[in-house]
Amino acid sequence: MKAAFFDLDRTLLDVNSGVLWARHELKRRQIGPLQFAQAMGWALAYHLSLVDMNVMYRRALSHYRGKSAREIEAETQRWFLGQVERRLRPGARAALAEHRARGELLVVLTNASPYEAQIAAQRFGMDAWISNVYLEDERGCLLGDFEPPLCVGAGKLERAQRWSQAHGVRLSESTFYTDSYTDLQVLEAVAAPRVIAPDPRLRRIAAKRQWPILDWGKA
Repeated sequence: MKAAFFDLDRTLLDVNSGVLWARHELKRRQIGPLQFAQAMGWALAYHLSLVDMNVMYRRALSHYRGKSAREIEAETQRWFLGQVERRLRPGARAALAEHRARGELLVVLTNASPYEAQIAAQRFGMDAWISNVYLEDERGCLLGDFEPPLCVGAGKLERAQRWSQAHGVRLSESTFYTDSYTDLQVLEAVAAPRVIAPDPRLRRIAAKRQWPILDWGKA
């Protein structure tokens, strides 16, 4: 069995959805201007691969410690349907249809929240999702931490490998689409690496290795 794995932010979507979520939380007064500015800085640093993601992610999740996971999941669904779903790139829609016609599994592989990853897979007609896993207490409240490894870099590859082994998929014969240099290890592990509107470092590597560099357009 083969699969086509798709990063979410700036790949399937034409935007970093983390930025949209931060704006949404600011509008709802769940975060203040200082926290919003910090979130924007983290988003830029992540895009340029200039931040320790484990540290950044724990700091971000600490804001939700003690909050109901089910309530955040419900709010994420409302937000996704209202602000994110329409940001699917036209080229992404075509690629999903192409891989579906080949009989391949379609999988979201993302550093986003599990709530967003799940709804994205559902709304975009995909078979599965792989993302970070948030830890909860016995009451279903978030602990402000995640189950390692974080779904980025080597951790993203590890999660993709685990999922592939569990579902009879050969990662080495599959396809992966992404925009980010942080996903280099996954790109190197698949048969068909595909680069979408890449960041500067990934663009240089893709050109050197003659990986296809695609423009899926704006939603």
